[in-house]
Amino acid sequence: MKLLGRALAAASLALVSACATRPVPPPEAPAPLPQPAPAPTPVPVPTPVPPSPRGINAVDTGVRIEAPRVLKPEEATRALAAFRLSCPAVMRRTDKSGLTRAGDWQPVCAQAASLDASYAPGFFYYGFDWVKVGDGRAFATGYYEPEIEGSRVPLPGYVPIYRTPADLTRCTKPDGTTGLGRVDQTGNCTMYFTRAEIEDGALAGKGLELAWAKDPVDLFFVEIQGSGRVRFPDGSVMRIGYAGQNGREYVAIGRLLRDRALLPPGGANMESIKAWIRANPDQGRELMRENLSYIFFKELTGAGPLGALNVPVTPRTTVAADPTYVPLGAPIYLHKADRHEVDGLWVAQDTGGAIKGPNRFDTFWGAGPEATAIAGGMSANGEALILVPKGTAARALAQP
Repeated sequence: MKLLGRALAAASLALVSACATRPVPPPEAPAPLPQPAPAPTPVPVPTPVPPSPRGINAVDTGVRIEAPRVLKPEEATRALAAFRLSCPAVMRRTDKSGLTRAGDWQPVCAQAASLDASYAPGFFYYGFDWVKVGDGRAFATGYYEPEIEGSRVPLPGYVPIYRTPADLTRCTKPDGTTGLGRVDQTGNCTMYFTRAEIEDGALAGKGLELAWAKDPVDLFFVEIQGSGRVRFPDGSVMRIGYAGQNGREYVAIGRLLRDRALLPPGGANMESIKAWIRANPDQGRELMRENLSYIFFKELTGAGPLGALNVPVTPRTTVAADPTYVPLGAPIYLHKADRHEVDGLWVAQDTGGAIKGPNRFDTFWGAGPEATAIAGGMSANGEALILVPKGTAARALAQP
């Protein structure tokens, strides 16, 4: 990919001092960039090598600075609130993408903390570099907070919702590889129990039951979402969230059904998959077991399900992303999507086992029937821009 040259890198560095000390009004369309202040001698930018479609991180994949976009006040206001929540965690994290360093976020986080929401569009327009990673082509799915029926005590036909077992640990296997597993009776590190083994009772009797779910199919899809609500017969609700995973490979059962021509064209969405499993209970049970991955839960208290930054995720604002290519906490602009619902400004506050690679996102829609309908059928192709503090993109471009 062709990267921008020395002049644009210098301009990006210069814009920092022009905008960091005062709030700016929301830009009118088209919004002019502020006049740059005198800049120091720019760092020479090496001649770029065309990147591979997927490098080891964002910088290796290739980065290009794009023009900022004018935002609607409502989307900018929602994103500003989510960004504020993320700031404490963002300033402590090590960014695997190579785009930023922890200290880069301090000035914009300090400004966001006291900024009047009416200035939110200008904050994102002037305070950030808008960058494209790779070719920028994005694919977005959706997730939501489902609600299932359950019980606080075991009942016939109900299945356990497990806490993280104490013997799930990171260890080194005899072949020298390190990962999640368990230490067996011989003292060797081995793979942890599969979904089938857990369902067949490998963890029974260990006191790990958080609650019991009425429908194993519903619980399976709560695992895919990573969080949910369990409604008990007395009307009370327990909110559960991701606590751990057994270290086994995640397999998308919708893809298996599609590849085996068991669903109609375009039918690999949540409702059609559930319908097939229920219409074919024996085959459906075996299909779910082909996904070896198993999710453990914890009870959540307080606001919202928690994302990877350990802050509540926000409906229609939070996206899950791969932190190898996106700094967690960074605003994300999705546009030109073939599903218009995903177009707009989001904030990367979460991750997901199936969310891997550059420009791969999972949009959060909240709870309730509308959220379920949108998220369950979401499959959108479009383009993505990542927002990083002004000046940091120029440094990323200058990396050899």
